[in-house]
Amino acid sequence: MPLLRTTLLKMEPAGTLQSLDELFAFANAMEQEAATKYEELAEEMRRQDRFDLFTVFSDLAAAEREHVDSVQRWSQLRRGKLPDPALVRWEVPETLDTEAATEVKTSRLMTPYRALAMAVRNEERAFAFWSYLAAYSHDPEVKKASEAMAKEELGHVATLRRERRRAYHREQDRNASEGRPPPARIDARRLELCLATHLEALQRRLKGPAAVRARDLCEQTLRMTNEVGDFGSFPGELVRRDPQTIAEALADYYLDGAERSGDAQLVAALQELAEKAISRLAWLRSLAAE
Repeated sequence: MPLLRTTLLKMEPAGTLQSLDELFAFANAMEQEAATKYEELAEEMRRQDRFDLFTVFSDLAAAEREHVDSVQRWSQLRRGKLPDPALVRWEVPETLDTEAATEVKTSRLMTPYRALAMAVRNEERAFAFWSYLAAYSHDPEVKKASEAMAKEELGHVATLRRERRRAYHREQDRNASEGRPPPARIDARRLELCLATHLEALQRRLKGPAAVRARDLCEQTLRMTNEVGDFGSFPGELVRRDPQTIAEALADYYLDGAERSGDAQLVAALQELAEKAISRLAWLRSLAAE
């Protein structure tokens, strides 16, 4: 089983492609889905008056529409016809999953840099998908075309990584131009302690099951302060933010750390912390929605 499948894809494909016609149908469906989801996110950002993110997602949607056109031209060239949606025999894997889209819509920390980082991961999943199919295809034409698709997705990854770097430097340059000094940094333990203080205050204000849940999360958060060790480096100003923003920053860190680390023991520890942090964040968001 290819390593890429286990690290990037949420589940392995439900089968293999039997013909070029199937391959073009599948590629077309994947690119169409990505374009549609980015367009929906762009519209949501416009409604929220977050125009920097509206621009990012509009550009991503336009790029995906170009990918759709590319697949359709390739199908016309090789098969003399457009991809046939009826040939998609199993569910198209999500490259931009529902959870990620929800995160964009509700996140208080989303920036162009973070949005592009998410897009990079989406393209990496698409690359892993086509690499998997290339590895397991028995038909030589399908194998060769799958390898070409994987190579194309890798090019998209490289392009988005460059855009992500530019977004990062723009954010740094903006901070410098506004005369902001480099932010003081704190570790995860201090941020967890800060969040525990917020949860204790919430417990005192709430009643019934909500108060019980706040108490349980406060106790869990205090235990997590002993588990995080010296993990993490966060902007010190986060201690002045609301509990939902703090919880989101911690969940992001644990998830990103688990994804990037090559140490199996550290990955397991961060994944366990991430699971608790995501559950905590979900409760805080539901509380805010009420």
